[in-house]
Amino acid sequence: MNHTNSPTLKRSLSLKYVVFFGLAFMAPTTLFATYGVAVQSTNGMISTAYMIALLVMLFTAYSYAQMVKAFPSAGGAYTFTQKSFSPHVGFMVGWTILLDYVFSPMITSLFLGIAMRAYFPSIPMYIWIILFIIIITTVNILGITLAAKFNTGVLLLQFGSFILFILFSIKGLLNGQGAGTILSVLPFIDSNSDMPEIMSIIPVLCFSFLGFDAVTTLAEETKNPEKSIPRAIYLITIIGGVLYILGSYFLQLAWPEYQSFNDPEASYIEIGMYIGGNFLVSYMLAEGTITCFGSAIASGASASRILYAMGRDGVLPTRIFGYLSPKYRTPVFNLLIIGSIAFCSLFLSLTLAVSLINFGALLTFTLVNLSVIAHYYFRKNQRSIMGTIRYLIIPLIGASLTGLFFLKLDGHSLIVGGIWFALGFIYLLNLTKMFRQPPPELNFEEAQ
Repeated sequence: MNHTNSPTLKRSLSLKYVVFFGLAFMAPTTLFATYGVAVQSTNGMISTAYMIALLVMLFTAYSYAQMVKAFPSAGGAYTFTQKSFSPHVGFMVGWTILLDYVFSPMITSLFLGIAMRAYFPSIPMYIWIILFIIIITTVNILGITLAAKFNTGVLLLQFGSFILFILFSIKGLLNGQGAGTILSVLPFIDSNSDMPEIMSIIPVLCFSFLGFDAVTTLAEETKNPEKSIPRAIYLITIIGGVLYILGSYFLQLAWPEYQSFNDPEASYIEIGMYIGGNFLVSYMLAEGTITCFGSAIASGASASRILYAMGRDGVLPTRIFGYLSPKYRTPVFNLLIIGSIAFCSLFLSLTLAVSLINFGALLTFTLVNLSVIAHYYFRKNQRSIMGTIRYLIIPLIGASLTGLFFLKLDGHSLIVGGIWFALGFIYLLNLTKMFRQPPPELNFEEAQ
């Protein structure tokens, strides 16, 4: 087949936009929405829990950075495992990680619908969800550059939320509100907490870091991806982690009695009203609504690139999934499919969707860590002292940590995720005629 005149993904993103894209996917201000439940789950040691989650994610971020240097293509984790282990393993990872990216816009749609229903109770929630999905799908179809610029604006609003909240917190603390001091070990140490309680919340907090992995799917649209993507991975993980630790620190100091919230799921509104009044709460609610757009656009773009890589391979039907619009250079059909799946938010529960995402993320993280060992330590024979540390010990620690947290997922996540995994395995059996032939592999000349 001659691909000379076929449209290709366009290298247009600089490091700055890749970092902003990953942070927009991460949506750091979701910290505020999840804080009440998380702080009660950790018995007041939420900042410590975020520090542990950051450490766990840095090991995995390291592995993603190593793999994108070897394989700078649109497939991300799918390509890493495909090339390091086998096309069969790659397919199953691609199938599993789709849970994260394809369901993320659906979860965001649900969040936005719930928020807008609270603002405008007379307008049915489904109207907001339908409008939201149409807008995010259109932005992604019109091109990655437009999506990246949109997300940059959204991210600046999120930074504004953090800055305003911290400034109001400091002002209140200095005036004797809350803990009455800006320096305290309260969010880090609590004599009533034990490590098993804290560790049980880490898998959920790891979900908060999804974003560093998403940018690996943009490798073919990034300038100098071998350098830019690894840098972006580290920057996104560290910036996100610092925001989570700093934000949770001031949230707890502003309201030390974390068991006293009227509604833990809306705790940040109580805290915001206490330290900043209507102005701070209004800004945070408005920013939270706009953030839904940024997160959904980023996750939709990432999902469409994974589907594109699998379609270009012939793993999924090429005419649909491997198609790029000649005009916009975007995988239009994939974006329309993801938009259609997002409409499930009209009748699917949030619990079910989040269960699927946690399963997909932790399983994929574990296998990407192991990919570094398979590719560099075994295939490339990097077994010097430094090579052993970089390509065996560090990724092995990462794999052990993410594997441990995968096993700690609740039964609901494991059952629902396991069903999705089994469906993918059945499709793979059919695709390979019961493993008698391999799935198609990515042609890197075409990818570049």
